[in-house]
Amino acid sequence: MYAVIRTGGKQYRVAPGDVVKIEKTGAESGNIEFSDVVAVSGSEGKFEQDLKGAKVTASVVGEGRGDKILVFHYKRKKQYKKMQGHRQDYTQVRIDSIEVDGNSYSASK
Repeated sequence: MYAVIRTGGKQYRVAPGDVVKIEKTGAESGNIEFSDVVAVSGSEGKFEQDLKGAKVTASVVGEGRGDKILVFHYKRKKQYKKMQGHRQDYTQVRIDSIEVDGNSYSASK
């Protein structure tokens, strides 16, 4: 059982119990509900047709910053070099349940 959700301009394939790093959200603690569900699959190769009311609930595990990415600009023959670093903020969430068509799939503990 898995779902594809859209958040922060990206799509993530999630299953109950997964821990995923998503773009930073305003929620610092508590639960997050993703209602923008792109696809839901209950079994191998089969997708749910009606996604109306489908949602994925998750709980916030933590926040942080990603690894440093170096951005290097260079123009040949002009003696121009510029180095810049970037670290992206993220929110780490644990997927609790996937709900579609009145059925709820949650992580087995």
